[in-house]
Amino acid sequence: MEPFRHHVFVCTQEKAEGVPCCSAAGSFQILNALHRELGSQGLSDDVQVSSCGCLGVCDSGPVMIVYPEGTWYTKLRPTDLPEIVSSHFKAGEKVARLERIPDDGMKSEILDHRNKYLAMLKGKDAAGVLPDDLNDTIRGFMPSRAILTALELDVFTAVGKGGSAQQIAAKIGAVVRSTEMLLNVLVSLKLLEKRDGIYTNGPVAARFLVEGSPDSARTAQLRMANMWRRWSKLTDAVRTGTAVEAGRDNGWVNSFIAAMDHTARGRARAVAQAVELNGEKVMLDLGGGSGAYSMAFVRASSGLHSEIVDMPEVMPIAQEHVRRAGLTDRISTRAGDMLSVPLEPASYDLVLLSAICHMF
Repeated sequence: MEPFRHHVFVCTQEKAEGVPCCSAAGSFQILNALHRELGSQGLSDDVQVSSCGCLGVCDSGPVMIVYPEGTWYTKLRPTDLPEIVSSHFKAGEKVARLERIPDDGMKSEILDHRNKYLAMLKGKDAAGVLPDDLNDTIRGFMPSRAILTALELDVFTAVGKGGSAQQIAAKIGAVVRSTEMLLNVLVSLKLLEKRDGIYTNGPVAARFLVEGSPDSARTAQLRMANMWRRWSKLTDAVRTGTAVEAGRDNGWVNSFIAAMDHTARGRARAVAQAVELNGEKVMLDLGGGSGAYSMAFVRASSGLHSEIVDMPEVMPIAQEHVRRAGLTDRISTRAGDMLSVPLEPASYDLVLLSAICHMF
C-alpha cells in the first residue's frame, strides 16, 4: 500500500560549468511549476514530490520519474506540467509524447555519461586541478557580491512586475549594458526570471527582496553589504591585530538595526516564553535596538513595562517600531552608551541583554 497516489522525483543536480545537467536545463522551474499545478488541481496531498540527484540522461533534461509506474519524462518545459498533472496524476493516462521508454539504449546513455564524468574528474585530479568544492568556496563571494549590489541598487524593487534591461536601468540610474549583465547573473542565481527580454522577480525575490513587500528583508540585508566591505579588509586586520575601519555610510545604522530586528522576529517570542515571566513589573532591555524583544516581553506579560536603552542614533528607529506596534504606553526609550548611562539596578525586576555580550 503506497502512502501517496504518486511519488515524483525531479532531478535538480548541479554540475561543473559546461557539463550537461538538469538544473542548467531548467529543472528548478519544472519543480516550481509542478508544485503550482498540483496545488491548482487539488493534488498536493496525493502526490509526493522529491528533488533528487543525477538520473543519468543529462542531455535529455530536465528529467522526472513518476512512481509507482516508473514513468520517465524528459526534456520537460514548465508548460508541460498541467497536462502531466491532469492526464497522468488525475486520470491515470501517461503523456506519451513526453515519455521516454527505458531500454538498452537508455542504459548505455546513462553508463556512458557516468563514465565520461568520472573520467573528467580523474583527469582533473591527475592534472592537479583544484577540487570543485574548494574552488566554489573560494569563488563564493561572487554570487554574494552580485546579490548585494542588486540590493544596494534596489534592483528587485525596480524590476517590480517586470521590465526590460533598459527600463530597469533607467529606474536605478545605471548603464544599460552593465545592468543587463547583472540581471542575467540574477537569473542564473534563480532570483529573477527572464522571458523574451523581460525580467520578472522570482518568488523568493518578490517576497523578501522587494522594498515594501510584507516580508521584505532588503534593508536588513544591506548590513551584509557593509559587512562585505569590512571583511574585504581582513588581511590587514590579521596583519595588524586590530579592526580596520572600512567606513560607514549614512544608512549603516538603519541596515544594522533592521538586520537585528529581522533576526529577533523569529526568536523574541520564544525567548519571552522561555523566561517564564511571573509578575515582573519593569524590564531593562539593554542595547534593545528595534525593540523587538521588548515588544515580545510586554505582550507576554500584561503588567510588564520595558525600557529600551541604546545609542542616540538608534532611538528614532526604536520609537517608530514601538509606535507602529501600538505599545508606546508600555515601552519607553532612553538614549545613551550602556557603559556610561546611569542605571539603577534596583529599579528593574528583569534585565535583558539580547545582542551585547559578544562585543566584549
